[in-house]
Amino acid sequence: MTAMAHEPITQEVLLDGFLALDTPEGFRAELVEGEIVVTPPPDGDHEDYINVIVKQVIRRSRTDMDFSGNKGLKLESAVGCPKDHVIPDGTFAPAQLRLYRGADPWMPCEGVAMVLEVTSSKPRADRETKRRCYARGGIPLYLLVDRSTSSTTLFSDPGADDYREQCILAFGKPLALPEPFAFELDTADFL
Repeated sequence: MTAMAHEPITQEVLLDGFLALDTPEGFRAELVEGEIVVTPPPDGDHEDYINVIVKQVIRRSRTDMDFSGNKGLKLESAVGCPKDHVIPDGTFAPAQLRLYRGADPWMPCEGVAMVLEVTSSKPRADRETKRRCYARGGIPLYLLVDRSTSSTTLFSDPGADDYREQCILAFGKPLALPEPFAFELDTADFL
């Protein structure tokens, strides 16, 4: 009797397994660059940073914006991996597009103006892996609130596998958000 060689997991099997996951309430499961990542519920400070940003975007943006902190994005993936399925801490899209409609928890990224991530216990994913996912998806702006470095970074000009521009500022400094937002994000409340 000969031993069977283990076949590598196929993209389809990985994606099917991911989509069949039943994560506990409050946890998020994502498929990022061929790896299934499950994160625990965020802490209160994490949610506070998001709240500060959402209030400013809704009140001050030049364009009427919708926000979702629950809708996942289907994004182009790295070579040899199934489509990335990422749940940002927040997505902003022009209200006129009504992108968040429908029963599917996963949506395409076309029309999303900006994604938001606030770092938690595993900041590397937000700083690197998710950044590449959002750039591959062509999302124009990625706002990263990095709690461990006390800074905000706005990534822009997405390329094939990363953003070509970035502006990093310490907490407390205003961060200029370009069109369609067109205002300076006040980060003083992050201190």
